[in-house]
Amino acid sequence: MSLASDLTALLGAEQVDVSDAVRAQHSRGEAYAGAVLPDVVVFPRATAEVARLLAYASAHGVPVTPVGANSSLEGHTVPVRGGVSLDLTRMDRVLEVRPQDLLAVVQPGVTYPRLNERLRHHGLFFPVDPGAHATLGGMVSTNASGTAAVRYGTTGDHVLALEVVTPQGEVLRLGSRARKSASGYDLCALFTGAEGTLGVITEVTVKLVGLPEAVAAARVPFADALTATTFVTRLIQAGVPVARCELVDPYSIRAANAYSGTSFPEEMTVFLEFHGNAPGVAAELELARELALSLGAGAFEAATDAAERERLWRTRHTMFFAANAANPGLESLVTDVAVPISELPTAVTTALAECAAAGFEANLVGHVGDGNFHLNLYLPEDPAARAAAKGVVDRLTERALAVGGTATGEHGVGLRKLGYMEREHGASLGLMRAIKQLLDPAGIMNPGKKLPEAP
Repeated sequence: MSLASDLTALLGAEQVDVSDAVRAQHSRGEAYAGAVLPDVVVFPRATAEVARLLAYASAHGVPVTPVGANSSLEGHTVPVRGGVSLDLTRMDRVLEVRPQDLLAVVQPGVTYPRLNERLRHHGLFFPVDPGAHATLGGMVSTNASGTAAVRYGTTGDHVLALEVVTPQGEVLRLGSRARKSASGYDLCALFTGAEGTLGVITEVTVKLVGLPEAVAAARVPFADALTATTFVTRLIQAGVPVARCELVDPYSIRAANAYSGTSFPEEMTVFLEFHGNAPGVAAELELARELALSLGAGAFEAATDAAERERLWRTRHTMFFAANAANPGLESLVTDVAVPISELPTAVTTALAECAAAGFEANLVGHVGDGNFHLNLYLPEDPAARAAAKGVVDRLTERALAVGGTATGEHGVGLRKLGYMEREHGASLGLMRAIKQLLDPAGIMNPGKKLPEAP
């Protein structure tokens, strides 16, 4: 019998799809050109179905690549060895909301905007905001962060408990509903950010926070990237509790204006947002204003209007698509790094200077409040251009590692960042490989990702 017929018998025809169109949809992520078709796409609706599939896959050596919203940028969801693309988007129920405990329990296919819509009338929200309507399962698997990480942290900071199916099909319950624990090893942390290489997350219990009483946003333009990032560094070092702190270069703003119909001035700009009570937010705005103007900011425009703030952050979340639309016919190479906040001005300005020297049109945006920024290079389909662009990214990453930073602040490793893992982790890479071998001895879970193969 074929793999598709075996899985149809195991799970039912409505859960299994072998059509060319659906397989093509699952052959690559958002920004990774190397597509590989899975042999079959499976759409489970319950944990028991995931368990049956993984037990079968482990017994028969069938690769399994978990997929959520498929918005990854580093090739996490490319089924490089074929097999099964395990699409979890039909497991999309909010199972429980407990406002009295400030937590919610969801299946992995629930998107964070949909969860927040459900929470709004309780005066609560899930604060991690990576954009792209990501699913909670995918966010846990990549330890996603995003625009609000400078204040609220990453997805992992909000995970209380997980239900996980191991590669052998065993269902495990990890963590608890308690806010802290000193019991056992922190296995929730092990599976958070594992990129689907250790098992499949089928349920997530997350911590929630209260909606802020007052919110204000500000737009602060600067003459250049050095001054803008110096402002950010000093603002964070001064202890101002910024909720969002985004740097956007003029090229990105130009693309966003054309794509979204906005009219933001095309300047090197820091966008800020503050959360709290009204007097506190007003005081934080004033501190930020004084610092910005002392560094020569072109303006300091503050707004509390909810519609204007929504327009701003919606535009920010579509900047990747806007930049692609502004560069038709060109390949894109997108990357991210994170550095200690004191190293941010040098890291950003050096990256931009190197792109200009190499002749690349590059868009730079970043969640710079926590030292994380993104660079998107556009290039023709030419081997020499690809090699030059890769050289820019390699040097950017090496500089980040040299100052105690990381090869990826939020995109994750996937396929594209594998080459930097030895340099960043050294001997501890051996321990990571041992954990992978222990949990997934058949090597079926998202093979080829997260860890480079041992020499």
